[in-house]
Amino acid sequence: MRPTTFDRALQWLAGCFVVVLLGVVTAGIVSRAAGHPLSWTDEGSCFLMIWLACLGWMIATRRNAHIRIRFFQDKLPAQPWRWTEAVIQIGMAVFGGVIAWYSVHLVRTNADIEALALPLSNAWMYAPMVPAGLMTMVQALMDLARQIKGTAPRSKVIAP
Repeated sequence: MRPTTFDRALQWLAGCFVVVLLGVVTAGIVSRAAGHPLSWTDEGSCFLMIWLACLGWMIATRRNAHIRIRFFQDKLPAQPWRWTEAVIQIGMAVFGGVIAWYSVHLVRTNADIEALALPLSNAWMYAPMVPAGLMTMVQALMDLARQIKGTAPRSKVIAP
């Protein structure tokens, strides 16, 4: 699967988060070494790391690059293999939907709680799980549709 504009935008955004995270961590190290630690760098790096992890999750979901052990599934004949793949995709869609659903609850619950060192709501810590869960659900449903149509390859190739 060739990367779409959306895929490239996700990769670009993740790259930006890496650069900002490195800057925040470096600022924390330098300020501590100078004897005047910045109080917000630890919490800021936690927020950034969570967002970066969810962006990585979304990128891996789009590439079908999550860890899967296919040893037993690949030993099945074509038709049982397709059925097990369909069940796996249904499970992934449910998983993504549940993650998104409960993440909305976490965002709402933490919306009025402020972070300790940053002027941000703690809801921002849970916010990236909503699109990550939704993307997992939508991607699984798209893969399931390809599976039902018979256009999905037996072994998925991970695009760089």
